[in-house]
Amino acid sequence: MANTTVTGAQAIHGQNPQFLVETVIRNRIYESTFWKEHCFALTAESLIDKAIEVRFIGGVYGNQRPTEFLCLLLKLLQIQPEKEILVEYLRAEEFKYLRALAALYIRMTFRAVDVYELLEPLLKDYRKLRERNMAGYSLLFMDEFIYSLLTEERVCDIIMPRLAKRQVLEENGDIGPRKSRLLAAMEGESDESDKEGSKGNGSRDSSISRSSRRTSSRSHSRTPSDAGSRYVSRSPSGSISRSPSPSRGASDRPMDVDAEYRN
Repeated sequence: MANTTVTGAQAIHGQNPQFLVETVIRNRIYESTFWKEHCFALTAESLIDKAIEVRFIGGVYGNQRPTEFLCLLLKLLQIQPEKEILVEYLRAEEFKYLRALAALYIRMTFRAVDVYELLEPLLKDYRKLRERNMAGYSLLFMDEFIYSLLTEERVCDIIMPRLAKRQVLEENGDIGPRKSRLLAAMEGESDESDKEGSKGNGSRDSSISRSSRRTSSRSHSRTPSDAGSRYVSRSPSGSISRSPSPSRGASDRPMDVDAEYRN
C-alpha cells in the first residue's frame, strides 16, 4: 500500500502518474532506504520539510542508487498535490531545491501552456545548484536547469513527456509571444539616451539664447561716438562723407607717382 498511488488520482498523459518514472528506476526507489524511512505517509505539507533538507539534485548515482531528490519526485507523483500547492512551491524563493523539485514535477505533469507560463519566469533565477550523477558532483545554475526542462528529452535520468513547441502554441493562439529581457533592456537604454539627448539639446539652446542676449546687450551699449569712429556712412552721391575739414587746394593734391618716376 505504501507504493500505490493515492485514491482518486487523475491519469497523467493517459497513465498512472508513477509510471512516468521508468520501471527500473522506480523499483530502485521503492527499495531505497530514504524511501522506506522518510517518504512513508508524507503529505503535500510535510514534504516541504524533506525538500528543504535536500542538498543536491540528480537521478541515480554510484551503483544505480536514486537520489533523495528523485525519491521526493516520485512521492509527488504518488500523492498528486493540487496545482495551487505546486505554484506555492515555485514561489518559495528561499528554498531553491524545493523550487527545482516543483519545476520538474510541473514539466512532467502539466499541460504545455502551463509549463511555459510557469517555468519561463524562472529563467531569471541564477542561483547555483549542485547535481549528483554517475560521474560525481557537478555545478549548474537554476536557469540552466529550467532551460533543460524546456528543451531536453531526458532530465535527472528520467525521460520527459513530449512537450509541444512554443512556436506552435503561439501560432495557434494558445500563448502569447515570449518577452525578451534583452530587448526590454535595449529599449530602456534607448529611452534613456533619448531623454539625455533632449536634455543636451535644451542646454545647447539655452546657451545659444544666452550668448545672443549678451551680443545684443553689447551692441546696444555702444555710444554714438564709438559707432561714428568705427563705421563710415556713404552720402547719396556715392562719395564718402567725413567730418568737415578745409577744402584742399591744388598744392594739396597728391603727387603723380608715375610722372615723378619718369622725371
